[in-house]
Amino acid sequence: MYGEYDPNVHKPGFLAEEELLPKRVINLYQMTAEMWEERITACYAEHRGRTREDAEVEYLKIAQDLDMYGVNYFLIRNKKGTDLLLGVDALGLHIYEPDNRLTPKCSFPWNEIRNISYSDKEFTIRPLDKKTNVFKFNSSRLRVNKLILQLCIGNHDLFIRRRRVDSLEVQQMKSQAREERARKQVERQRLQREKQLREEAERARDELKRRLIQLQDEAHMANDALLRSEQTADLLAEKAQIAEEEAKLLAQKAAEAETEMQRIKVTAIRGQEERRIMEQKMLEAEMLALKMAEESERRAQEAEQLKQDLQEAKESERRAKHKLLEITSRAVYASPGLPSDSMPPDLSFSRENLSFDFKDTDMKRLSMEIEKEKVEYMEKSKHLQEQLNELKTEIESLKMKERETPLDIIHNQNTEQGTSKQSNFKKLTLQSTKSRVAFFEEL
Repeated sequence: MYGEYDPNVHKPGFLAEEELLPKRVINLYQMTAEMWEERITACYAEHRGRTREDAEVEYLKIAQDLDMYGVNYFLIRNKKGTDLLLGVDALGLHIYEPDNRLTPKCSFPWNEIRNISYSDKEFTIRPLDKKTNVFKFNSSRLRVNKLILQLCIGNHDLFIRRRRVDSLEVQQMKSQAREERARKQVERQRLQREKQLREEAERARDELKRRLIQLQDEAHMANDALLRSEQTADLLAEKAQIAEEEAKLLAQKAAEAETEMQRIKVTAIRGQEERRIMEQKMLEAEMLALKMAEESERRAQEAEQLKQDLQEAKESERRAKHKLLEITSRAVYASPGLPSDSMPPDLSFSRENLSFDFKDTDMKRLSMEIEKEKVEYMEKSKHLQEQLNELKTEIESLKMKERETPLDIIHNQNTEQGTSKQSNFKKLTLQSTKSRVAFFEEL
């Protein structure tokens, strides 16, 4: 219905208006519509690449194993007047109790039935073994008997046709169908390869874009680092110049102090008091000169340290420029490899007496063919069956036991006992036709 799964199109809520499950199933589990949609979408996404025809066939292969699939039920009565259900399907005729439509009490395969007829309201089935008594039943309406006969004839005709050797025309049609399937398979594989290549190219393009953005970010960071280095170098140069000027000024003051000291020594004059005053002044001048010399030396060391910091800043600036040049070159080399925007993205009746004779042919060849097809199908559907079993296990804890119907309970019992539609049919058909007719009359 929705074609190939696309996460950009099939977003949450796209199944909100669809009735994908019976209300009985929805009410049986403590799961919201969103939870069901999430699990259905997950299974849907895992089957990308499958054609619509293959999807329908796989759906039918799973449905055909359900106990009530393809079975038409009719209310009948045997000779004793017991109410029973008659089930007609592709395998044969089945007799059920009215309250259990899953497990038949006895079955009659098509290859053991020779003739089916009815008159008025009585329906007669004659087994292939002429020594075995016929078994009869009736329904309340003549119209129902006609419908039962139509279904029996149609199902048995298909049963015989499949076991009959194909005509030349049918063989040619099957051969053409096989060739067509093979051609479609090759076409699907080619499209899958192209899709894979396109996805890989898109991933490579996204990776190159991501790498380009990364290189651009690195270049931007390198530019910022270079700008900060230049600003730091300018600031250090300015501080070095100021420190150098301060050192010169301090040296000049120290020279002046030394000159003043010499002048004081020369102009020392008479008198003890004046000498003492002059000595004190000389001492103060010496201490000032010593302090000035220490300050000058400290300023000179500070200026030298600032020169070294300036040299390191220039070296850091040189490395940042070299890093920016290297990143720019790498970005230039990476750009030509980017993919261009042109890259690919996406029977007649009478009231008196009607009869129909059946003959079985080539049963051995048919059973081998069916077994071969079953083995091939089981091998192909193994993964799908595992997915379905996982889903059953996952939601089993959410089932509300009190809402189970009688058919649900019977189905659970059959599952626990390991019985299925096929195993029940095989077990019942192993019984002789006489025993099955006798059992039908006893019901």
